[in-house]
Amino acid sequence: MLRRLGFPDFSHHKALVTGVGIDALGSGVFMPVSILYFLMTTEVGKAQVGLAMSIAAALAVPFVLAVGGLVDRHGAKTIILAGNVLQAVAFVGYLWAQDFWTIVAVQALASLGQSAFWGAYSPLVAASTPPDQREVWFGFLGALRNVGFAIGGLASGIVVTIGTSAAYHAVVLVNAFSYVLAFAALAKVPGGRAASDGPQDADAPARGGWGVLARDGRYLGLVGANAAYALCTVSLNIAIPVYAIDVLKLPGWVSGALFVVNTLMVGFGQGLIVRRMDGHRRHQIVILGFVLYAAGFLALAASGTLPVALATAAIPVSVAIYTLGELLGGPPLSAAAVDGAPERLRGRYLSAYQLSWVASGIIAPALYLALLAHDRFSVWATLIGIAALGCVGLRALAPRMPAVSAVVTSAQVTHA
Repeated sequence: MLRRLGFPDFSHHKALVTGVGIDALGSGVFMPVSILYFLMTTEVGKAQVGLAMSIAAALAVPFVLAVGGLVDRHGAKTIILAGNVLQAVAFVGYLWAQDFWTIVAVQALASLGQSAFWGAYSPLVAASTPPDQREVWFGFLGALRNVGFAIGGLASGIVVTIGTSAAYHAVVLVNAFSYVLAFAALAKVPGGRAASDGPQDADAPARGGWGVLARDGRYLGLVGANAAYALCTVSLNIAIPVYAIDVLKLPGWVSGALFVVNTLMVGFGQGLIVRRMDGHRRHQIVILGFVLYAAGFLALAASGTLPVALATAAIPVSVAIYTLGELLGGPPLSAAAVDGAPERLRGRYLSAYQLSWVASGIIAPALYLALLAHDRFSVWATLIGIAALGCVGLRALAPRMPAVSAVVTSAQVTHA
């Protein structure tokens, strides 16, 4: 079955796959209500919630860069486990978040944990899987996460429909427990050790590491292109559910249904899409993804002009178009980020790459919610512009960075 879907044999990577899957299941329950949670359980308004989440993400920025050095010194596995612990504690703390500053506090702790997890995630995957199957493994694990999100999305739709504080509190407790289970699974992952090969080399990554990265304009260009992709991607968690439920006043179950559409498409379609990438250049694939993102945002804007019944049907179709962009963009960008980084500085390089996701977490909540508070169309015009910038940036970067313009040649490989 997995081979038919274009995914690899993971019999030798069960701990990694189990940990990622459990993490995704818990996060999938919470992600569709991540903004709605505070709107429904506190008296804090939309704009203030967005600002609080942006402040929390900003507080985590210095730690994002520190994670790179920690990964190079202590190994990706140690850091990813620490990230799970921080997130478990943070989501228990959500139960006591009732005003602006307590929201900032618990969200900042969650952001620190997310920074540790995601800063170590790509190095751990790269260290634990075959080097010639970057797109295959990043695609597979991304699809696995989305299957977990789909299952969680069904539960979140029930929570939104119930709409009580107790239901929302149950969601954060489930998410916290999922991080404990993910910790237990990921602790069994072999590999993911520090970059140094012996005591004599232990300090090698620290010498000049950040300076090398700061002078690598091509890699920083890739970080910028991924920032555009990240800003488009996080709209599913921030702009789209608030637009559907709070702006268009669609039924509560629609929020969860949108995540189910997205995650089922990724879960069952990602491997097939990666297989079709074989023989095509990475940057061309990602540019097509940006075009489909823009088409999805245009369709979302058009849905806002329809009666509620028609909009309820049109919004999932719009999300399906958006999802095609996600399917095309993620694996090639992740593969280019790993291949474009020197192995001994991979932790630092990938932490800079992760910074583009953190920057989107800082910018998106305040920007998207403010635009939605202004009118129902501005946010989609902004996102279409961001997708266009991503296309232009990748087109300019491809001739100068082989990791970006590389032809995908291993997408047909399905063994471990």
